[in-house]
Amino acid sequence: MTDSAPALDKLDRAILRRLQDNGRETYEVMGEQVGLSASAVLRRVKRLEDSGTIGRYVALVRPQAVGLQLAAYLTVRLEKNTDVHKRSPMDAFRAAVQTWPEVVECVSLTGEMDYVLRVVVRDMAHYSRFVLETLLKHPSVQDCKTSFVLDTVKSTTAMPV
Repeated sequence: MTDSAPALDKLDRAILRRLQDNGRETYEVMGEQVGLSASAVLRRVKRLEDSGTIGRYVALVRPQAVGLQLAAYLTVRLEKNTDVHKRSPMDAFRAAVQTWPEVVECVSLTGEMDYVLRVVVRDMAHYSRFVLETLLKHPSVQDCKTSFVLDTVKSTTAMPV
């Protein structure tokens, strides 16, 4: 993977849109849709993969289908004071988040709070255990606030290419 993304032309963008819509679509079908041969589509996809434009391929699992009925967004504030000899609170928190399966997304923020976590859990009891026994027990965490998802109006993984 290179540090700089390749220049994307109209065909690359059309291929990316097709892949984001259906990652299992054949190169033949994709080629018919974008006006290229299957081998030309394959070459372009390979270049997009090698450059890191396409990061990976995944199956998108519906949370409710696997028993994850409750979703929430948690804003988290970290402790700012730390011993010089210890790992920074931010590094410790970032490492810990990687091990928490309930957290499906974590982003760093500007402003009053340091992070937003998107959490999916089975139910309120599972959520409570996660917050009380995992999140708030982490030594870097000072405070957190929760907003529960009532309804999903839009959810996509597709980038606007």
